[in-house]
Amino acid sequence: MKRVLWWLIAGTKGGVNRARMINALNDRPYNANQLSAVLELDYKTIRHHLKVLSENNVVTSTGSGYGAMYFLSQTMEENYALFEEIWEKIGNKFK
Repeated sequence: MKRVLWWLIAGTKGGVNRARMINALNDRPYNANQLSAVLELDYKTIRHHLKVLSENNVVTSTGSGYGAMYFLSQTMEENYALFEEIWEKIGNKFK
């Protein structure tokens, strides 16, 4: 998981947005539209990042279509401290 998180957050162009999404989903579940509003990002951008995060077992969803709710996966919840450590190291560049 450590390598996946480093790649998803620090190694790719969309890493900052993905980190913001992980932070938001740690607080509570959201659907894509709600995340778009909370993070002030385009809906299509949110959908793209949710797909990437899902494919890498960082988020999981319940429901389908427009109303699908996204949660951190159990694996991500277990490794959230690792995410915080990575974000602490690189996040200051983006604040």
